[in-house]
Order: sequence, then structure tokens, then C-alpha cells
Amino acid sequence: MNKKLFTLLFFISACFTGLKAQTPSQTMQILDKTAATLNTKGGASANFSISGDNIGKTSGTITVKKNKFVAHSPQATIWYNGKTQWTYMKSSNEVNITTPNEAKQAVMNPYAFVTIYKSGYNMSSSTQGNNYKVYLTAQNTKRPLKELYLLINKKTYVPSQVKVLQGKNWLTINITNFQKKKISDSVFSFNSKEYPSAEVIDLR
Repeated sequence: MNKKLFTLLFFISACFTGLKAQTPSQTMQILDKTAATLNTKGGASANFSISGDNIGKTSGTITVKKNKFVAHSPQATIWYNGKTQWTYMKSSNEVNITTPNEAKQAVMNPYAFVTIYKSGYNMSSSTQGNNYKVYLTAQNTKRPLKELYLLINKKTYVPSQVKVLQGKNWLTINITNFQKKKISDSVFSFNSKEYPSAEVIDLR
């Protein structure tokens, strides 16, 4: 498993042929309600599985609070405190420190779409069964995140799947066991005392 997989954390897919089309304003309401569900003050946790073109597959857990997150998988742990990101690779016992831009944040956090959908995207959606299927396309073709698909539960407004297109490659994430929790901000920053032998590499 390479670092690209973990710097690409989380986004999702479903087929997008629905039974009932929604207008752009209705789609915005769906995303507004989804954002409100995810932007719980205390935070939330979930399980994930991720796969993508040329990057393999992995699974793990993610904890989020607003734009902060920490993700654990068998190969790596990533912390993001809203400004700085730490990526610990177990195989090399090293920690890379970076300051990701908006696009990189969005593909590392499956819930990051809640901060980008309001500007620069055309949107449409449909309903099928118990879910909304939302499709976002960037108005600027040079934008790194060109297309997004979201599968959202109609009753809970919790996403269960996200898919994102970067360049010619798709990244798909399935999300399960979403739970709201009260989470301290401290868990979103790397604690060097817990990894005393790790080599820290500052790439900022």
C-alpha cells in the first residue's frame, strides 16, 4: 500500500440512474441537511473501506469533527487538525508533516464535501429506494475535484458512499456504522510521545 492511497482518503460511488429527478434547489437542500447531520458539534466516527484505480484497497476507521479528522488503517494513521496533517506509515516508522490544500483535504476526508459543494459546482440528484444519489460537477474544468457522486440515506441524511474523480482516476469509499460522539480536539493532532522511535519529516 503506497502513500498515495492515504493522501487520497475517502470519496464514494454508486450507480446514478434514479427513479425521480430532483431540481438543483432540491439537491442543495439535500446537501444542506447532510452537512448539518455531519457537522455535529461533538464529532462522529465511522468505519470505511476504500478502493481506487491503481491504488489498491484498504479499510479502517475515521473520526471527524467539523473539518478535522483522524483515520486509522492497518497500514497508516492520518491526523488533520484543521491546518496541519501528520501521516504515520507503519512500514517505515516515519511521520510526514504537510499542510494540505482544499483539494487534498477533500480527498482525504470522505465528509469534506460538506465544505465545497456550495461554490463552484453544478448539482443534480435522483431518488431510488431509500437513498438520494447526488451528482456534482465542477464548473471550472481545471478544478482538481472534477466530479463527485454521493449516496445519502433519505431518512438519516448520512452518506454511505462517495466517489470522486481526480484526473482520470476514480476513488470510491464505502462508509458504515456512523455514530455521533463527543470527541476532544486533541485526538486530531499527532502525539510524538506515542511514537517515540518514529522519524518525523517536515514537508511543509
